[in-house]
Amino acid sequence: MLAVLSGLAACGGVDSPVVATRTAPPVEAPAPAGDATVLGSGSVKVALILPLSGPGAAVGASLRNAAELALQESQSPDLTILVKDDRSTPDGAREAAAAALAEGAELVVGPLFAATVQSAATTVRPTGKPVIAFSTDASVAARGVYLLSFLPQTEVDRIIDETTASGRRSFAALIPDTVYGRVVEAQFREAVARRSGRVVAIERYPAGNPAASIGRLAPLIAGPAAQADALFLPDTPEGLSAAGPALTRAGFNPARVRPVGTAVWNDPRVFALPAFQGGWFAAADPAGFTGFSQRYRARFGSDPVRVATLAFDAVSLAAALNRQYGSQRFTDTTLTNPSGFAGIDGTFRFRPEGPSDRTLAVFEIRGGGATIVSPAPRALGPSGT
Repeated sequence: MLAVLSGLAACGGVDSPVVATRTAPPVEAPAPAGDATVLGSGSVKVALILPLSGPGAAVGASLRNAAELALQESQSPDLTILVKDDRSTPDGAREAAAAALAEGAELVVGPLFAATVQSAATTVRPTGKPVIAFSTDASVAARGVYLLSFLPQTEVDRIIDETTASGRRSFAALIPDTVYGRVVEAQFREAVARRSGRVVAIERYPAGNPAASIGRLAPLIAGPAAQADALFLPDTPEGLSAAGPALTRAGFNPARVRPVGTAVWNDPRVFALPAFQGGWFAAADPAGFTGFSQRYRARFGSDPVRVATLAFDAVSLAAALNRQYGSQRFTDTTLTNPSGFAGIDGTFRFRPEGPSDRTLAVFEIRGGGATIVSPAPRALGPSGT
């Protein structure tokens, strides 16, 4: 049974285009007034390690505010949140983790970036305390190091599942030659094989320069002899702004070969491109974030960054597990409940090896906007499927 929780509905840079897109446009996240180092006064101590200075400071401040909001909205949280600044550096994360453990933290929430997560985890894991971090780089996940984040692998699985369920099973792919591109390509191959689909061709291209690759792929995706019925193109809005016109010049017809992608498509610049009309992408249902943003704005007088819900959900989860499970609140067995937990952005769960699963909606691009064509499931399916 899904645990419904009360109130829970790389080095100094972002890990992937997912965070970059979701934290735009930039918002001003003001530093909190008063003592920023401790939130609450409960008996259970939880560390919150964030980039409150350095390149990630604006995002870190918004995450910190979201944690404060979660603590205020939770029922009898009995938590003390020890807020630590990792200075957006691995050394800072290691020092912050060591200080939090010395102060009695039973759980570490954060950090945000892959390099800082890795550094903090190296300090925390030998103690047997769990980490719930926000990196989108699944390679830093491990037993006891759980990622509560928007992982691109989950988005790839969802869009391939929905595309094949609609009857389209032959895929071509245009992949940017970036770290993000390589990650999603690996998941794309796995997801298509799992759904008994077929990969007709894959073309990789230098970031921002897809024309030559599109020219090579054109015979398979354009015209009456097209061999693919779906085109996977996991690029940022900037990359798609170059790819879209090149696809149109090559004779690509999105009504014949459906373009599909990940949540980095969730941007008005993509919605305006003719080559992506009728295209599908997977992302979190925005309804939860809309309500959260209103409450955040009322409390702090500014807009939250998109990933602020992660800190809200992590603190709400800690409060609810403390209330429901007592001394077993942060054990691996409790945290990896296969039914998962209900969060702001839908249901999520932690896998035993560290990454998370998340329910996502599928959107279709239509006339300058995006409409949900397949709502996010209320519950997650069996793990590993």
